Amino acid sequence: MSARRLPLWEVFIRSRRGLDHKHVGSLHAADPEQAMQAARDTYTRRQEGVSIWIVRAEDIHASQSDDAQAFFDPAEDKVYRHPTFYDVPEDLKL
Repeated sequence: MSARRLPLWEVFIRSRRGLDHKHVGSLHAADPEQAMQAARDTYTRRQEGVSIWIVRAEDIHASQSDDAQAFFDPAEDKVYRHPTFYDVPEDLKL
């Protein structure tokens, strides 16, 4: 089976000092086990990580750059999200 027909997997590694996983690359593999082994062999050869996540690329859903303005539009019309919207009682001891 050629690499073009194998599913594409995205690889995320958590480093020794980090708390979050970082995307480090992609690879083709037939199944999750093969993808995990290939990710380990390819992206942690120098003991860079303590945890590996692999995600089938087709299962990732992302926002589109064309929709960015509407999707990430500032919430100026939602003043209640800002702390200055609320009155603090004068008798409140801070």
